[in-house]
Amino acid sequence: MLYWVTQQLTALHSGFNVFSYLTFRAILATMSALAISLVIGPSMIARLSRYQIGQVVREDGPKSHLPKAGTPTMGGALILVAILLSTLLWADLENRFVWTVLGVTFAFGLIGFYDDYLKLVVGNSKGLIPRWKYFWQSVAGLVTAITLWVTAETPAETTFFLPFFKEFALPMSGFAYVVLAYLMIVGMSNAVNLTDGLDGLAIMPAALVAGALGVFAYASGNAVFAEYLQIPAIPNAGELLIFCASLAGAGLGFLWFNAYPAQVFMGDVGALAIGAAIGVLAVIVRQELVALLMGGVFVLETASVILQVASYKLTGRRIFRMAPIHHHFELKGWAEPKVIVRFWIISLLLVLTGLATLKLR
Repeated sequence: MLYWVTQQLTALHSGFNVFSYLTFRAILATMSALAISLVIGPSMIARLSRYQIGQVVREDGPKSHLPKAGTPTMGGALILVAILLSTLLWADLENRFVWTVLGVTFAFGLIGFYDDYLKLVVGNSKGLIPRWKYFWQSVAGLVTAITLWVTAETPAETTFFLPFFKEFALPMSGFAYVVLAYLMIVGMSNAVNLTDGLDGLAIMPAALVAGALGVFAYASGNAVFAEYLQIPAIPNAGELLIFCASLAGAGLGFLWFNAYPAQVFMGDVGALAIGAAIGVLAVIVRQELVALLMGGVFVLETASVILQVASYKLTGRRIFRMAPIHHHFELKGWAEPKVIVRFWIISLLLVLTGLATLKLR
């Protein structure tokens, strides 16, 4: 909205032309989302507390988590509000990619909201039945994947690329593209949700990955940069930098309240939405493998659950003391802040490695 206003004002004064620069608007988007989170955060947390929408702690989990019972959750709604307002303020709302990413983010956010509502308000400890939860995730993921395939304007948008190999470009059929996009969106959504088990553990890696994908979007959307860096040129993808900046700013604002000891938890409403956003961003900028590398913490958490379940069913033995793996380290005696910060450090290193692929081709 403000971007459109500044475009009109440019005719009156050339100084408003600065708002046409993506990097400048990305900075404003980050600051806006951060400010929105900090301003509305306290009132939202107070309202969640008033309605007694509090965290339910697993009895078989680490005993250090028992005091967290009752801590307000569904705080992910704060992130979604900040992302939406900041993106609407500073993005070009005629860009199809912006609306696609907003659409899938809020679709998964709605699924997570209903799951949290059943658990925390209705009192149904199981929440949304898993098969129905997965069904609606699949519907949202497939609709998004098909939409991206149908609206693709250039061959690069539906071609599979490998990092480090500038000559590798594999055109995909509609079926292959939709399957890959679906797996990225739904898989990353659930991966972030599994990671969201400690104070601030999921949101910092998510903000880092979103920021890095914003760099890829900016470079891919610029034909000159894309050719120089030997990455796929995706016309109009640069505008996604605004969404990525909004997500990063909203994430940092949420972290203000979610840092140990947390005043509020994200809940499924935030975790499912953020994961889906990361997945669809990776698909649009054609960096699926790089996104999996940068989101290695999410991949590790998911793999630990899969391995734990498979091992127990096949052998009757558990590989980890508890899955996801962050609980394993807690039960080994690591203090929660130590687990969180070390996972953050790993995430930062993985994101930097992913960014390095821009030049190592």
